[in-house]
Amino acid sequence: MQQIDDRPILDVDPFGQQARDNPDALDRQIREAGPVVWVPKYGIWLTGQDSIVREVFSDWRRFSSAFGTGMTNVVREEPWRKPSVILEADPPVHTPNRKVLARVLSPAALRKLAVGFQQEADRMVDALVARGRFDLAADLAFAFPFKVLPDAAGLRPEGRPHLMPYSTLNFNAMGPRNDLYEAARKVVEDNGTFAYVAEQMREENILPGSFGAEIYAAAHNGEISHEDAGMLVRAFISAGIDTTVFGIGMTLMALIERPDQWDMLRADPDLARPAFEEGLRFQAPSPVIGRTTVAATQLGGVALGGDEKILMWLAAANRDPARWADPDTYDITRRPVGHLSFGTGIHGCVGQMVARLEAESVLRALASRVRRIHLVGTPERVQINWLRGYHSIPVEVEAA
Repeated sequence: MQQIDDRPILDVDPFGQQARDNPDALDRQIREAGPVVWVPKYGIWLTGQDSIVREVFSDWRRFSSAFGTGMTNVVREEPWRKPSVILEADPPVHTPNRKVLARVLSPAALRKLAVGFQQEADRMVDALVARGRFDLAADLAFAFPFKVLPDAAGLRPEGRPHLMPYSTLNFNAMGPRNDLYEAARKVVEDNGTFAYVAEQMREENILPGSFGAEIYAAAHNGEISHEDAGMLVRAFISAGIDTTVFGIGMTLMALIERPDQWDMLRADPDLARPAFEEGLRFQAPSPVIGRTTVAATQLGGVALGGDEKILMWLAAANRDPARWADPDTYDITRRPVGHLSFGTGIHGCVGQMVARLEAESVLRALASRVRRIHLVGTPERVQINWLRGYHSIPVEVEAA
C-alpha cells in the first residue's frame, strides 16, 4: 500500500483475472490495507472492514444508492439500463416500492411456498441420486432456483433461457466495462434478450396468483406507479437468481470439502439454514456493493470527497477477525447472525427470505438422501465482475 496526497492507496485491480483466481487473498489484502483505501486504477474507494461497511450501509444520507450501486454513476453517466427503483434509489422514491415488495415477499407469503419448494427439491434430488453422477452446480444449484423463483414471480415459461444472460450482463455491468462486460452485452444483443425482458415486465405477461401479479395489484391500488411495478418485476429477472444459485453452490462446495460438517447436517437437518448462512458468510456470492458520497465526509479517519464511489467489499468484511472468531473456518454450528452478504439497513436485500427458503429446501433434500458427495472433476468458477461461484461442480454421490 502507498500513500499519496494523504489518500491511502491500494494498487490492486479487484476485477482482474488474478483477483478472480485468488478471491480469498484479494479479500484479505483489501481488509488489511486499512479502513478505507483509494484504488487509482478505477478512481474508487474500497473498504473491507466490518465496522466501516456497517457505517456506510446505515447512513443513506451520506452514502447514497441513487447514483448506482455499481461503479457507474447512473446520474452523471449513461447506464446500460434504466436504474432500479428498489436497489438504486433512496427515500422517498425507495420507500413505497420497498414497502410493496416487502409485503409481497413476507414470511406469510413464503410459508405458502415452502411445501411446493421442498417437493420440487425432493423431486430433483431423487432424480439426481438415481443417476449417481451429475453436475451439482448446473443440475441442482442452478436448476432449482431457475425453476421455482420464476414460477413464483409469475414469469411465463416461454423465453426463460434469456434470464441468465440478462442477469449475467446486469452483474458484469456493475463492474468495469471490461472484456467480461463486452462479452455479456454481445450475448444479450445477439439473442433478443432485451426484447424478452421488456415484454416479460408487462402486466399482461405476468401469470395470476404470483408475486408479479401482487406487485401490479399494488399499482392498481395506487401504492406505486405502473412503471415502477414493471421495474420491480424486472428485479426478479436481473437480481434474484444468480446470487442464490451461486450461494447454494458455494455452500455445497464448503460441505463437500468438509465431510465432518456434512455429517453434522445429515444428523440434524435443522442445520440446513445455519449451513447456508455460514456459507454466505464464508464465501459471499455477491462480494461487493457500492455507494456514492453525497458530499465530502470522513470515514474511518479518512477524508472522502463528494460524489465519489465507495465499494464495500462484503466478502472481506464477512471474515473480519474484529467481528468473527476464527473467521476463515466454515462451521455450521456457528451463529452467523449479522453477516453482510444480504446487506443491512434500509437497502438490505428484500428477497433474502426467498433465497433462504430455496437453499434450505435443497440442503434438506440432499442431506436426507445422500451419505457422501465426491468430486469427480475440477470445479469451474464463474467469470463475472460482480459475482463469485461455480458453474460446474462434477460429483458422484453415495445414496443414504
